[in-house]
Amino acid sequence: MKASTIQTFGISREFNGITVLNDINLALESGKIYGLIGRNGSGKTVLMKIICGFLMPSKGYVLIGKDIDFPENTGIIIEAPTFLAHLNAYQNLKNLADIRGIIGPDEIRQSISAVGLDPNSNKKVGKFSLGMRQKLGIAQAIMENPDILILDEPFNGLDKDSVKEMRSLLLSLRDAGKLILLASHNPLDISLLCDSAFEIDRGMLFPFEITKSQNVVE
Repeated sequence: MKASTIQTFGISREFNGITVLNDINLALESGKIYGLIGRNGSGKTVLMKIICGFLMPSKGYVLIGKDIDFPENTGIIIEAPTFLAHLNAYQNLKNLADIRGIIGPDEIRQSISAVGLDPNSNKKVGKFSLGMRQKLGIAQAIMENPDILILDEPFNGLDKDSVKEMRSLLLSLRDAGKLILLASHNPLDISLLCDSAFEIDRGMLFPFEITKSQNVVE
């Protein structure tokens, strides 16, 4: 796996004259999990959308590696994942995988199994619980073995046991050399998982002190 980096330079974003992000500078590298924490509406999702190329900044720019462009080799969860209700988990991911055509059925099934779902189940996604849909969103993000993962509140809707399983999965992906940027409203997720963390408050970025070991999954 090649080393990956994300850098933001003076990122600012305004909506209707209101500043949501103000001069955000980040330098992220592979093999680490980085956390974003902040209250609802603080700008975490906006920053992630800008990094992913879904929104343009009002000022500043993003470098993914050496390129100012959409990060191709990236797995993304932004807001609630959406799938076709009349298809099962495998069929949904197969449709998405066919867009790039870089993985086959084995990789799709492995990603579904990795999040604790049954890749052979015919249950339609429309019958899935919120937690099952969230797991499928994580499977979608990891199925093409991306170098970078951008995960906005990936544990939403998960029960306690599932959260523990997903934390273990993210730690294993970090140890495999992935660059992971994780947003969570739960400080415990940040303290258990992240090597470094930042808080967004009033549009500005501040270091967030991690007080518990990120090597323990509770």
